Amino acid sequence: MVRNTVLFVFGLGLSIVLFSCAEKEEGKIEDATTERQVKFMILNPGHYHAALVQKSMYDQVAPTVYVYAPVGPEVQEYLKRIQSFNNRAENPTGWQEKVYTGDDYLEEMLTEKPGNVVVMSGNNQKKAEYIKSAVDAGLNVFCDKPMCIDVEGFKLLEHAFAAAEKNGVLLYDIMTERFNILCILQKMLVLNKEVFGELEKGSVDEPAVVKESVHHFFKYVSGMPIKRPTWYFDTAQQGEGLVDVTTHLIDLVMWTCLANQPIDYQKDIVIIKARRWPTMLTRQQYEKVTRAPDFPDFLKGKLNNEGVLPYYANGEIIYTMKGVHVKLAVTWNFQAPESGGDTHHSLFRGSKANVIIRQGKEQNYRPELYVEPAPGASAEELAASLKKAVAELQSKYPGLALKRQANCWQVLIPDEHRIGHEAHFRKVTEKYLQYLAEGKLPEWEVPNMIAKYYITTKALQLAQQ
Repeated sequence: MVRNTVLFVFGLGLSIVLFSCAEKEEGKIEDATTERQVKFMILNPGHYHAALVQKSMYDQVAPTVYVYAPVGPEVQEYLKRIQSFNNRAENPTGWQEKVYTGDDYLEEMLTEKPGNVVVMSGNNQKKAEYIKSAVDAGLNVFCDKPMCIDVEGFKLLEHAFAAAEKNGVLLYDIMTERFNILCILQKMLVLNKEVFGELEKGSVDEPAVVKESVHHFFKYVSGMPIKRPTWYFDTAQQGEGLVDVTTHLIDLVMWTCLANQPIDYQKDIVIIKARRWPTMLTRQQYEKVTRAPDFPDFLKGKLNNEGVLPYYANGEIIYTMKGVHVKLAVTWNFQAPESGGDTHHSLFRGSKANVIIRQGKEQNYRPELYVEPAPGASAEELAASLKKAVAELQSKYPGLALKRQANCWQVLIPDEHRIGHEAHFRKVTEKYLQYLAEGKLPEWEVPNMIAKYYITTKALQLAQQ
């Protein structure tokens, strides 16, 4: 159990990293902490998303950040990323990290409580327990997805939301994709009745909403090859694909076509079918992405006869939401093709038009937005309403344009509006800080978060049967 004060200092272009060990009551850093209302505590930062919250600084947030974690490489990886943000040439951050490491890191944080917002992004096995403990202690929680990975975790999460309301704290998950310009424009067009009409109900064979995403275990983040924790490939600790990335897809469905409407999962959601399948991971691939020379003991019992790990990262769900049929699918490959990356396909079917995001080889793996007439709808009427809608959007998003293709229109989006996944973390953090200042979340956020995790955990339970 060690208290490390990690202080990043800048001057004359020279970056100095000072490490000092002291007793808990010593080594205090004098800064603007007392002048700012929000003070971050980072709990067990085992996933790189924890660092991405701190890729920017915020006027409301004190520069001193309190970190509580077990001893090990994960907290060191987190600190290295923070150091890289502090040392970068353009817009360097000035975070000051006060680190406590030990097996009792959770208890130590709850005892000391030097901050008022707990940022969680790491091992998901006990995340629901950590969330409940934090809100019971009167702490706000800003949590990376997923908040829970199984049915038991979902039950605990429901109690946590109730406790958060009772204690007057805000529990919120980090939904970055709401700040993706493609998703924003898709939502605006879907909500435009002149362009889209009414959302279809669809069917199991032809859902009204289809969202599919492809991800990769090995990729680059902030210019560095990603290093995933060894436990990341244990579904008991990370969770299966059905309960992980699908959180973003479910969130976008609600946020797009039922904007600002609360969802009651007991009345509004019916899960029709779900399935899961593994990505096969070799020892060499595991080593490349974790830097570990071999599978750890907790994974060796899961290897097949060829010594390959079946990792259940892939899944598909079909469900109805207020009678609308939705299909979601998530696939994980080891590494993206040349010039490729994670991809997102998204379709909303309306009575007048279909609004689609495509990101395949034809688009050079760059997401693009398309609008096509619905079957039986007038292409001429769509062209007129679409031109009007895009003209109105140009005041907020200058440079938007339309390009006619054989059977649809492409919405041309200037690069200045495509800020990238890592920049979305600043946007979602700013939104959370706004809610903290207001002292409440929008009324629909909490029931929709609960509905989201009901869908993921119930679908996993169904798929495993």
